[in-house]
Amino acid sequence: MADHGVFVSQQATSVSTPVLADSGIPFAIGTAPVQSAAAPGKAGIPVLCTSWDEAVEQLGYSDDWETYSLCEVMYSHFKLFASQPLILYNLLDPAEMDEEVAAQDYPVDDHQVALPLEAIASSIVVQVPGEEPESPTALEEGTDYAVRYNSDDNACIVELLGDSTSYEAETLNIAYSKVDGSGIEAADVAMAVDAVDLCMTELGVIPDLLIAPGWSGDTEVAAVMAAKAPKINGLFEGKTLIDIDSNTNRRYTEAVAVKTRNNFVDKAEVVCWPCVKLGERMYHLSTQFSGLMAEVDTGNSGIPYESPSNKNLQMDSLCLEDGTEVNLTWEQANILNSNGICTALNFMSSGWVAWGNYTACYPSNTDVKDYFIPVSRMFAWVGNTVIRTTWSKLDKPMIPRLADNIQNTFNIWLNGLTGSQYILGGRIEFLEEENPATDLMAGIMRFHIYITPPSPAQEIDFILEYDVDYLSSLFQQAA
Repeated sequence: MADHGVFVSQQATSVSTPVLADSGIPFAIGTAPVQSAAAPGKAGIPVLCTSWDEAVEQLGYSDDWETYSLCEVMYSHFKLFASQPLILYNLLDPAEMDEEVAAQDYPVDDHQVALPLEAIASSIVVQVPGEEPESPTALEEGTDYAVRYNSDDNACIVELLGDSTSYEAETLNIAYSKVDGSGIEAADVAMAVDAVDLCMTELGVIPDLLIAPGWSGDTEVAAVMAAKAPKINGLFEGKTLIDIDSNTNRRYTEAVAVKTRNNFVDKAEVVCWPCVKLGERMYHLSTQFSGLMAEVDTGNSGIPYESPSNKNLQMDSLCLEDGTEVNLTWEQANILNSNGICTALNFMSSGWVAWGNYTACYPSNTDVKDYFIPVSRMFAWVGNTVIRTTWSKLDKPMIPRLADNIQNTFNIWLNGLTGSQYILGGRIEFLEEENPATDLMAGIMRFHIYITPPSPAQEIDFILEYDVDYLSSLFQQAA
């Protein structure tokens, strides 16, 4: 049958919309009081949080940051830097890491008994002691008592209910199990680093900042994080923030020595020393640095072209891990910087700021795309965006239209970045000399991207000169 009429068909657009890579999203490894969480996530799966309330709901909260290191990250990221999202990986599993606490009598105060926050609610067994030791009265949860957690008091509260016949009891006999994370070691943290690969499949988000406050100073942990950061999911590149232990390395000169001794010399690492305080709370510098990087990226439409250096941290003093205050001069801070260590500085009445533009590879590696934090992050971000955008092109027929589509897509995008001054210039080319016939026959296409992210203006020089010609102004008469 012959067609008779007017017909319209559609062809795929010759330019694709870039799928922008995520930037400024931390993946934090540590411990959290998940036993107190209202809606705990599944063990062994990263938890994505976009707000303080969501983090507390899924992981719980405690001011005991030494025991629960992820609480430090939660507080800093959401309360101090108001940044989101944040991905947390909790190593503490109440189902596997528990210890029984023998039954004992507790005095009741205002119809309540306060147990440690470590108590696991589902394990609690409550009885009212009888006149005879062999005749206690067993109580039922929901009928006689309720269990709740109070993070302000760092406690698990057993509260007698008004309808219970034991409401006026003065003593309760309670047995329970408590979480015990004392067996977690550096090797466990190192093994957990690979869990970052789950973020894409489980959460649909690819983080680009790996941190493990309290653990990252360990050489094994740092090495594993540095190896993983450029190969997240085997493809995507990020950075890991490392803290030099300030308990044993108490002077800035010792920090410089230990950086080399511990082999913290990778372009994937941003090395920090020492810690910071705000009020009575102490933070690992990596915690606040990651929050600051997220804040700066967010202020630049999620594009990591600007250094976090000389931007305000949320702190009022520099300190060691034991709380001892540290006073760094500008010269001392610059010595740290010149050895690839980031720190904090209070100078020029600008308040406390992050101080340092270099990744850990400086000064041994002087390739600008590796040693400047924002330049290196921009190369990673552009590369990550290229991967995500081009993935749908894989296995398409290798014809001129495919090459044109890829070139047009990225040239337009790079021109936009140039126009917004996120880069100084950029282009993509499909060069014949880089694509030998043997590669093309094997299905390999090779594109060459040229980009120039701006370097941070970390040194601005002025030259002052006495100009004798201006002496002639002495002989000029007023009009």
